[in-house]
Amino acid sequence: MLQNNDRYSRQVLFDPIGHRGQDRLGKSAAVIIGCGALGGIHIEALARAGLGRLKLVDRDFVEQSNLQRQLMFEESDAQQRLPKAVAAARRVNRINSSIDVEPVVVDAGSDNIEDLIQGADVILDGTDNFEIRFLINDAAMKAGIPWIYGAAVGSYGLTMTVVPGAGPCLRCVLEEMPPPGSGPTCDTAGVIAPIIGVIGSIQSAEAMKILVGDAAALHRSLIRVDLWNFQYNRIDLSGRGPGQDCHACRGNYEYLRGMGRPAATTLCGRNAVQVTSARLGGIDFGELARRLEPLGDVSFNEYLLRFHIEGYDITVFQDARSIIRGTGDVATARTLYARYIGA
Repeated sequence: MLQNNDRYSRQVLFDPIGHRGQDRLGKSAAVIIGCGALGGIHIEALARAGLGRLKLVDRDFVEQSNLQRQLMFEESDAQQRLPKAVAAARRVNRINSSIDVEPVVVDAGSDNIEDLIQGADVILDGTDNFEIRFLINDAAMKAGIPWIYGAAVGSYGLTMTVVPGAGPCLRCVLEEMPPPGSGPTCDTAGVIAPIIGVIGSIQSAEAMKILVGDAAALHRSLIRVDLWNFQYNRIDLSGRGPGQDCHACRGNYEYLRGMGRPAATTLCGRNAVQVTSARLGGIDFGELARRLEPLGDVSFNEYLLRFHIEGYDITVFQDARSIIRGTGDVATARTLYARYIGA
């Protein structure tokens, strides 16, 4: 790809990049899975940096509530209910028309993740749930592609860079996914835009280090930041190698075989979808109700919890199975499950 010397002159002046690094950026490809809050930071940063190719993967569309923190989008995108990947690709074309950008409007899963990341030099995590993150981890480890995990909720966020074969993977550090309903999400606890900017920027910088060939500069840690309470914590991982007991590091890619992903079945004639969690363990209805009450009508007994929001009726059972009425679309049902039930 032909680089405009004046456009990238300030970046080239930065010694760790220089002309050689800029040339490498122009020949590199990144896959961004999740084009909302964190993903928007990745897309904006890498597009302005002059990356050669961007593949943008997202199953969702732009809503009014996204505009407070998802910096890629404008009111017109929400009014048109554009798919996030499409709206983000259009913005990339306005930012830097020389970039080859490919929007992919799909629900990333075990059946397509390997195809989605094919040809990538780095993968950035802009997702909102652990099922897809553990799946990305498996796919990236199998393909030998570095990937950068990130998460943010409230004023708190964390990030970690995974380089297959050169250190621990996400499963080495987190080991197991939290059980359904056990943790806050952006839709239950809220989120402020500054933490999105901090975590997304760290992820983007790590991606640039990888793409210009400066792996020695990677932070090699699990970084935790709470902006509201101004707390910063860094767990050093530089002395750790691939986990000897880690399934993914040993080549046992359970999540590529469908482990952990909520199974979804359209219920014929009922305008409803059943989402079934593969994880064991019951749900604490009292705690889940406490988080959902500010958002909509909630009621529960010892057997199930019912929640109504924005035209959807969500019934959650003790085994974490949910029936979501008001849609027959599996992707929409999974999105709602991740927002309100999933960790």
